[in-house]
Amino acid sequence: MTPKVLSTYRILYKKAFNEDIDESWIDWAVEMMLAGYESDSLYILAGISKPYNQFELQELTHKVLSELNLEYKDKHLTIRNYAYYIISNTVAKPENYLATLKELKDICLGLDYDQEYMNFYLLYFAKEDLNESENQWYWDDANRSNIDTIIKEQFLNYIKKIDNSTKS
Repeated sequence: MTPKVLSTYRILYKKAFNEDIDESWIDWAVEMMLAGYESDSLYILAGISKPYNQFELQELTHKVLSELNLEYKDKHLTIRNYAYYIISNTVAKPENYLATLKELKDICLGLDYDQEYMNFYLLYFAKEDLNESENQWYWDDANRSNIDTIIKEQFLNYIKKIDNSTKS
């Protein structure tokens, strides 16, 4: 199921990894309300302002996700959906490739070099090196003139792979 509010993928990722609640949660709650979602806890979350009490907000966000039937317990699926979300939002924006690759590299590291994210890990370092010099040693035949094309191709391959796996 694809949520009407695509930033839900980022929120579920943050919740699955018990990240602190910040302004992005409040923004998301408002987006959800504007998209037609209703929940008492969602309304409360949308109205929260600083300073944030993490203990109370962790409990409140758990209620919100529960009331909206949004699942985050399957970390593998949550990560995959989040990766799909950030790649989909970046594929047509080469100026954002490095930032997206950094997030994907961090996911790869957090998952002990999971093969699903290893290409992104390597492309992050290739792109970073090519921003600084003419050479990189992470991706065969990648250079300054073709690195963005290679990244876009890998992003599209990942999107296609996930789309195909959800159809089967």
